Amino acid sequence: MSRTIIQTDRAPAAIGTYSQAVRAGDTVYLSGQIPLDPATKELVSGDIEAEIRRVFENLKAVAEAAGGSLAQAVKVNIYLVDLAHFAKVNEIMAQYFPQPYPARAAVGVAQLPKGARVEAECILHLG
Repeated sequence: MSRTIIQTDRAPAAIGTYSQAVRAGDTVYLSGQIPLDPATKELVSGDIEAEIRRVFENLKAVAEAAGGSLAQAVKVNIYLVDLAHFAKVNEIMAQYFPQPYPARAAVGVAQLPKGARVEAECILHLG
């Protein structure tokens, strides 16, 4: 099976040794996105809501670059430095992912790259 690397300027460039996404067959694996503004390469300023929205906007941009959408997500992983933001993630995620929602995990972590408070990754099935 061939692999296709997905890249878009509408989401932040990788800050490490990874691709924004990789398509293998009808499955697209989107790397974790933190709330980096694609234009400035800096964390968005503002409250946790602004960070969560930027994360989902970044995922949306990569999904679209792969020829899909977040409606085709089958699995989402959310990483939070503070699980007190879990309800806010649910509220905002519902604006980006239609029902029936994808499978999901939400994990509390000690820290994230660049001091971000939230990160999300997902898997799309385009078939």
